[in-house]
Amino acid sequence: MHMVRKFKTFARGLLKSYKLNQYAKRNIFIHPSVYIAKSALIETRNGGKIAIDEGTEIMEGVLVLSYGGTITIGKRCSINPYTILNGHGGLTIGDDVLIASATMIIPSNHNFQDLDEPIRLQGETKKGINIQNNVWIAHGCSILDGVTIESGAVIAAGSVVNKNVAANTIVGGVPMKFIKNR
Repeated sequence: MHMVRKFKTFARGLLKSYKLNQYAKRNIFIHPSVYIAKSALIETRNGGKIAIDEGTEIMEGVLVLSYGGTITIGKRCSINPYTILNGHGGLTIGDDVLIASATMIIPSNHNFQDLDEPIRLQGETKKGINIQNNVWIAHGCSILDGVTIESGAVIAAGSVVNKNVAANTIVGGVPMKFIKNR
């Protein structure tokens, strides 16, 4: 019985190593200590690069899709179920960031100025999103292109973040407004 348990542990380790090696072939670099739920999807669509640092958790149903950009996730982050992280214009997430369920972080916007041209043909703007260290983004938030969320900030549930957030502040609403300092 003891040998069977040892073999199962060894086999799980081999499988994880195999998965990590397969990711690296697709320009995805994941520290061996990262937890990734089976239902999470991590892909470099249309090129790009994804890097996830040590101790981070990627929970059930999370989508991490580069779309030609770069996604960098720091140490000890928690990306909770059904969150979407896209990389179009670049996404940087610092260390110790908590992102609650059903949050969308998409660093791009469609252009729509020309009334005679379908929106899908007008291209995109891609400014990027930067989330610094020790940030908590509560359930169901949308973080829009061009935003920086500074260290220690807290984003209230259901917020639409369309402008920069100062360090150690609490913000919330649609669109997001300053609530108070921490």
